[in-house]
Amino acid sequence: MSNKIKEFFQVGEVGNYFIRVFKKPDPDKKSNFNLRMMHGINKISIVVFLAALIFWIFRRLS
Repeated sequence: MSNKIKEFFQVGEVGNYFIRVFKKPDPDKKSNFNLRMMHGINKISIVVFLAALIFWIFRRLS
């Protein structure tokens, strides 16, 4: 039973990407400028998308 619950709450590849983008970078891992900029732009895109989604939902409900 515990295994089925664990499988149900797995976030998958997309969820793992969101977790990886929003957590602090590992100081031991080498990173380059392009990768940091890509993750920064992705963070901005995710935040804007979620804000627009929340705005759309509130507009539909009122």
